[in-house]
Amino acid sequence: MARATVRITANFHRNLEEIRQFLAENDAGRAFDALLDRVFDNAIPNLERFPELGKDFLARGPRSAEGLALFNKVKKRLGRGFALREYITGDTIVLYAVRGREVFLLCIRNHRQMSFDFRNVWR
Repeated sequence: MARATVRITANFHRNLEEIRQFLAENDAGRAFDALLDRVFDNAIPNLERFPELGKDFLARGPRSAEGLALFNKVKKRLGRGFALREYITGDTIVLYAVRGREVFLLCIRNHRQMSFDFRNVWR
């Protein structure tokens, strides 16, 4: 079976830079090196072999009006022939699209970035 081609989008690259900065600001710079190892040594080779390894992102559906609007917008932008999937590796989640034997890494987030910024809420 032929391997899939994994492509890194500009947004994915920006997300990596944001994670690097976030971890550096929070005295966790070494965690970024571990993240890069997981992405490039594990996640990408896994997706090359098994493009549909991750969970179907669109299968769970939204639970709010705003979520439904965004959900429909994403489905429309993807168009036919694309599947949107999520892959969890360590403390990060990767959102990617699959079309045939092509995988497009769209977004990556570290779980530490997914918290509330209470300092700014109470100003």
